[in-house]
Amino acid sequence: MNDLAPLLTPEGRALLDAVRGTDPADELAVATRLRREHPAELVSAALGQARLRQRAAAKFGPEDAGRMFFTPNGVEQSTRASVAAYRAGRLREMGVTSVADLCCGIGGDALALARAGIRVLAVDRDPLTAAVARANAGALGLDGLIEVREADVTEVDTAGYDAVFVDPARRGGRGRGGRIFDPEAYSPPLSWAIGAAQKAPYTVLKIAPGVPHEVIPAEAEAEWISDGGDVKEAVLWFGTAPGAVRATLLPGPRTLLGAGLPDPAVRPVGRWLYEPDGAVVRAHLVADVARDLDGGLIDATIAYVTADTLRPTPYATAYEITDVLPFNVKKLKALLRERGVGVLTVKKRGSAVEPEELRRKVRPQGPHAATVFLTRVTGAPTMLIGRPA
Repeated sequence: MNDLAPLLTPEGRALLDAVRGTDPADELAVATRLRREHPAELVSAALGQARLRQRAAAKFGPEDAGRMFFTPNGVEQSTRASVAAYRAGRLREMGVTSVADLCCGIGGDALALARAGIRVLAVDRDPLTAAVARANAGALGLDGLIEVREADVTEVDTAGYDAVFVDPARRGGRGRGGRIFDPEAYSPPLSWAIGAAQKAPYTVLKIAPGVPHEVIPAEAEAEWISDGGDVKEAVLWFGTAPGAVRATLLPGPRTLLGAGLPDPAVRPVGRWLYEPDGAVVRAHLVADVARDLDGGLIDATIAYVTADTLRPTPYATAYEITDVLPFNVKKLKALLRERGVGVLTVKKRGSAVEPEELRRKVRPQGPHAATVFLTRVTGAPTMLIGRPA
């Protein structure tokens, strides 16, 4: 069903309530029972929404997800609520009271902006997506602050808005669902979005975390955001701090502002190994973390920081290193057996070995736990064995 309207009728809403929380294993029995009294297409649509709501709970929380409407692409591509709320809060702190949200999708960012007290024009060219965004604004009681418009974003007049937010599509169409890494292949292209950025006091462009730093314009501030240790997105801010680079970690937020430091020196592995947060790595701010830890790199190409002392930092996870060994599966297996390690965490940077493959080969058994890092130390394949600080 490509039409949302039947689900918004009293019958559709009643069906959504009836199938709420349906276990996938029970879907056939539930569908068979409900089709005796309701159209089969409507029952299928309601069950489909129930599945999407269950998937969306991880991004939006069970309470909001249980009231919202989704498309499969909307669940996959929408911003996590915690990230959207952080960004909306930052705009509010800048004094922004109105935002044109271009390529709004199912409305995740528009909802966060409205909850921050910001008036939103939400625009998407896809009729179903726009209808879902409109339904979500109503479902969460925010339709008084959100106007949803079905239109081509390149033809929308954003004059009069304090800020423009652009979240271009970064996946292939017509069955090509893979991620797009070339910013000029976004829809609309990054160059158009940058041009649009010149027309508002503030502009926020959401881009892929792996965007090459060299395509970031000098007039933009670049921010990489992680949530719970997972990198979620990169954002270009116009009208704030040109040339600045920052990594923001949620929950918190905790923000590391780059100081433009040179790469840290390579030094021998010390007692402590620090694994920088992914946002720090993507933002190229490992040097800033190493400076604060009085540490260096284990290899010029690897984002692991080593130091002789343990210092608290929110921007990296610390491990105490007990062994530094050349990579050798047989030696690792023997060492783990000798120490009774049955819970083995495998991390890697700069190694072609897959963690699951290594676990199968060493077959850890015993009551103890350990962490092994598969990496390079001054160019040599190396195993670092340790435990979380």
